[in-house]
Amino acid sequence: MTRALVVHHDIDLADQEVESLRRFGYEVEQCSGPSANTCPVLNGGRCAMADRSDVLVYDAFADGDIDGAQRLISDLRRVHAAVPIVLTFPGVGMTGFDDEPAHGVVSVYGQPTGANLHAAIQQAIAELHPAS
Repeated sequence: MTRALVVHHDIDLADQEVESLRRFGYEVEQCSGPSANTCPVLNGGRCAMADRSDVLVYDAFADGDIDGAQRLISDLRRVHAAVPIVLTFPGVGMTGFDDEPAHGVVSVYGQPTGANLHAAIQQAIAELHPAS
């Protein structure tokens, strides 16, 4: 079973994403992110929940704004380089943001349904960990 960590600043939206992923067979943990908690990644450390995860599903604005989001994702890539990331955007993406699947980052725009989250997770895992 694939383990996912859902990080979202809006608890209601996070709950929806978690339930959608559970219906697709994922084992899911949830975090409200650095806007509500102290994030070890932003302090140069590792996140125990990310260490237990096969994929990270992050609200692109989990750190409050675009600059914070870019820093957070960059830090996650540095600290947890082997864990793919799916970024959820409620609308349009961020200009100049590195969401290249080859770097293990895949974006989902608009409403993050279970189906499009599942597809993005599968793409992120396949791109970061291609079959031999």
